[in-house]
Amino acid sequence: MYPLKFEPILKQTLWGGDKILPFKHLSDNLTGVGESWEISGVEDNESVVANGPDKGFTLIDMVRKYREELVGEENYARFGNKFPLLIKFIDAKQDLSIQVHPNDELAKKRHNSMGKTEMWYVVDADKGAKLRSGFSEQITPKEYKERVFNNTITDVLQEYEIHPGDVFFLPAGRIHSIGAGAFIAEIQQTSDITYRIFDYNRKDAEGKSRELHTTQAIEAINFADVQDDFRTEYDHLKNEPVELVASPYFTTSIYDMTEEITCDYSELDSFVIFICVEGACHITDDSQNEIAVRAGETVLLPAVVQEVTIVPEEGGVKLLETYL
Repeated sequence: MYPLKFEPILKQTLWGGDKILPFKHLSDNLTGVGESWEISGVEDNESVVANGPDKGFTLIDMVRKYREELVGEENYARFGNKFPLLIKFIDAKQDLSIQVHPNDELAKKRHNSMGKTEMWYVVDADKGAKLRSGFSEQITPKEYKERVFNNTITDVLQEYEIHPGDVFFLPAGRIHSIGAGAFIAEIQQTSDITYRIFDYNRKDAEGKSRELHTTQAIEAINFADVQDDFRTEYDHLKNEPVELVASPYFTTSIYDMTEEITCDYSELDSFVIFICVEGACHITDDSQNEIAVRAGETVLLPAVVQEVTIVPEEGGVKLLETYL
């Protein structure tokens, strides 16, 4: 096996912008691209291998073919032929809806699916761009319904002006929304379940409002989830991994590199994903497979890879590393 790249799955959305295509060095003429699904095992949205002998296979084909060699023994025992993570870039030209995602238990009961815990890394942000994460004060389910009805739900949500490098962890049940001008890398459980709570009374091109799931969301929301600051603080260090998130669903670190680094994965029973958010580099594994990676690209290292050497190009590179 060798490091895998995948064809991006581009999603045109009501709120999508124009940053994803140039960021990913794509020449498509699509407009309003809100998301690029980088690595996806979501049914009917499976990523397709873009390089090497397995080019053309879907991610799920690859899991079925290589099993533990691709995902790791424990992950294969836990998830079978399902790939457990979904990687995206998100470009919000307009505000996204206020929303929440169910946890594993509720998602299994309602949708026979995994829940959706996720994290955001802010790749870029227009001046004044904001996002919302979590409650600013405790409210009851009854007050929640009243506030959605009278358009004041945003008054009780924490709002943040964002800048490149900001990180937010969003466990299932935390109410949130991405604001206009935000360009984000998202790492999440493999789930496409979103309960849309409030959509600013917007209408589509046909004059229709988007479907809301205000009542469904009540059982999903963690109403006790009130904190002073929902941002993830971390040390901005050069040439060594800095852990951003450690959860039961994924562990993510950032590498801000100007020098060569060797990563030892001999004790790790998992695939590893690198998401390049800035600059460029070359990655060589212990079988001497080499792959070039630049901003906007995502690489999946199979679990059988024991070691990789990352050599940044002139100007350096920033990589998000994530695994289970």
